[in-house]
Amino acid sequence: MKSFRFERDYPIANTTEGRVHGFEQDGVLCFRGIRYAVAKRFHAPKKPPRHEDVFDATSFGFVCPLLTKDHPQGELYVPHRFWPQDEDCLNLNIWTPALGGKRPVLVWLHGGGFSFGSAIEQIVIDGYNMARLGDAVVVSVNHRLNILGYFDLSDFGKEYENSGNAGTADLIAALRWIKNNIASFGGDPENVTLFGQSGGGGKITALLQSPAADGLYAKGFNMSGVLDRLTDAVGSGRELARAMMRALKIDSVKALEKVPYADLAAAYNRLAPRFRKAGKYVGCAPHPNRHYLGDPLVHGFRKETSQIPLLVGTVYGEFAAFSPGPYDKRAMTEKEQRRVVLGYLDAKDEKKLEKLFKEAYPERPLLDLLRLDLLFRLPTVRYLAARSALNQKTYAYLFNMDQPLYGGLCPWHCSDIPYVFHNADMIEYPGGVPEAEKLQEEIFRAVMAFARTGSPENELLPAWPPCTPEQEHTMVLDAHPRCLVNYDHALLDAAALSLAPAFPRIMADLSGQVQR
Repeated sequence: MKSFRFERDYPIANTTEGRVHGFEQDGVLCFRGIRYAVAKRFHAPKKPPRHEDVFDATSFGFVCPLLTKDHPQGELYVPHRFWPQDEDCLNLNIWTPALGGKRPVLVWLHGGGFSFGSAIEQIVIDGYNMARLGDAVVVSVNHRLNILGYFDLSDFGKEYENSGNAGTADLIAALRWIKNNIASFGGDPENVTLFGQSGGGGKITALLQSPAADGLYAKGFNMSGVLDRLTDAVGSGRELARAMMRALKIDSVKALEKVPYADLAAAYNRLAPRFRKAGKYVGCAPHPNRHYLGDPLVHGFRKETSQIPLLVGTVYGEFAAFSPGPYDKRAMTEKEQRRVVLGYLDAKDEKKLEKLFKEAYPERPLLDLLRLDLLFRLPTVRYLAARSALNQKTYAYLFNMDQPLYGGLCPWHCSDIPYVFHNADMIEYPGGVPEAEKLQEEIFRAVMAFARTGSPENELLPAWPPCTPEQEHTMVLDAHPRCLVNYDHALLDAAALSLAPAFPRIMADLSGQVQR
């Protein structure tokens, strides 16, 4: 039987703003919706006011308003929670085994680029199992997104100097709050690991490049979060802001601060496509300035972060694996699969790619070549090489376990998150993978080892050396984990030349259903 405690005076933790009241479930203390900062629209976050009464921390806080309405779809792939939205969204959630002690702290930064998502958006983003099984303190953070968090208005006055990075400033405020308060929740403020997927990984990169974040975290775990120029919105927001003011029939940024969010978003959504097509600034990503020094793939990593270990990786299929396509690879001969691949490549390129593919992925059928991710994996290779030149504790991985949709679908973007949180039992799809429980334990053990020591090595996995600029030691995580050196680099280089141009057509064709 499950245990539950929620008493008048238990559990209560002390924070710099006053006492907060959570609840206990099966030996884990949960605190939800704690405010870590407050902010006016487009302005820097400030410390929240003190509260004299005990704050009820049993409900999740508001999440940031989105530019478009959520539409539930693909819930077997990525099951979601949908939650009330409000600009008063600077809050965080905490899971801890006890209020005493000095445990590693893991801070989850959610995905959705810099425009979407929330700290609780996915069902599996729940820190209960990680806190219980890993004896750790887990925190998830909400912050401002889209034009609320990333809209450069610096041309309109000093008070808007860093409005292009307000969302990152929120994360820095959250990390500062954690630094000052997490000991009250049984955490070690000197051992904070950032972990995040997709946009959450991009936020880790943004924090690495933000001087104000220095000293607030010790390690970073970046999951499918490296894209070319993901973290740079170049140019000035003046022209877009003026156009939005005209559309809204107002004449100042002060008035823009007070426009109802729905009207603000509608004006932006009308104008942004035209600005984007013209190559002009549209915001919704960090803005290089003195607060954020730009994408490290363009500007290099800051030497001030050289002591920060990083664990960085991708998923085999990423966005190329979200639809089943019209082919059933289980029922096709290799000759039939080759015929399909030849529909996108000439014979010479196909022959070369097939050879390289079989060398890199001997366990995969040839048809999976069409699911090979290049969007994330190619820049991740460069990211790892650049980072390992600065830091000798840079580790690489690739999540390679097929999932049981349609009898075995290449892993897609987000499919590794349940394994990291030890939450595979919370959703449907890993249940059909015989090796899922074993792989979950191996991945979870690696994550917790990294949070404790800065190295993911543990007794369940083979030796896992860090990368060097010349040798990328990649732990391939599937039914038979193995650490390989530069195992797919030749394949990636060849695929970038011959396969990448065909990807739009491949994706269009793969949007069909499995043949029955």
